[in-house]
Amino acid sequence: MPRMLDVSDDVRAEIGDEEADRLLAGESTPGSYDCTSCRTPGDCAQERTSTVLFIGDETAVLAFAHAGCLPSQVVKVTEEQLQGAVKSINSDNSRPEPAQAAPEPAVLGVTSGLILIADELHPALVVEPTAPIARPGTAGAGDDFLPLLIEQGFMPVTELSTAPAVLHGWSVLLAMGQLHAVLQPGPNGGRPVAWWQAHQPLQVTEGWRTAAGKHQQVLVFAAPVGSIGRQPREDLLRDALDKAASNGQLVAAALPLAGT
Repeated sequence: MPRMLDVSDDVRAEIGDEEADRLLAGESTPGSYDCTSCRTPGDCAQERTSTVLFIGDETAVLAFAHAGCLPSQVVKVTEEQLQGAVKSINSDNSRPEPAQAAPEPAVLGVTSGLILIADELHPALVVEPTAPIARPGTAGAGDDFLPLLIEQGFMPVTELSTAPAVLHGWSVLLAMGQLHAVLQPGPNGGRPVAWWQAHQPLQVTEGWRTAAGKHQQVLVFAAPVGSIGRQPREDLLRDALDKAASNGQLVAAALPLAGT
């Protein structure tokens, strides 16, 4: 049975055509896996699956994710993060192959939805990493995701009663009705660079696009790993945001809309 596997051009460039073709043929792909994003089981033969390649300075680990969770992509991490992930993989007898385990390095998960604030629907993106985010250049198990964003201009949210303030210099790139990236100011005032980028443009609903066109901005909420989770409905997403806000685990900003 053919594998429903996506190997992006970036991943192919790193692992080589031969290995990519073997993966697509099912020769080196596990039938089942644990999704590196949501940590639940997946099956390459039954559902669309993305290859995610984590690369350190000297080591690389190939992982798999539900296509609905993550696009196929290359994620660069520190060697220390990757070695820690490999050690945890090798010490788990139930997961003998690195490709079958969920590595520790974080990937940003992005969910779109409409959020009702002051009786008006706003287009929103909810960002939650898959693991704690450490401050660059530091070691340890701390999570600096929210402090790092606050330093960039995001503001803590304790309740979703008013829309957050606009954060100038950042923007959400929407092109041809699809979500492409969240952009942040470039170094030394240069051109904006991608803070988060979809390998393949993400579909958003017609209602979301309409609201984005009306407001010409998108509300971006960010929370630490484990605060929001994968919510199948917008009402459940709102409930999770309200809970994260009340627990002091939510920051937000309104980002101008770039594109159409």
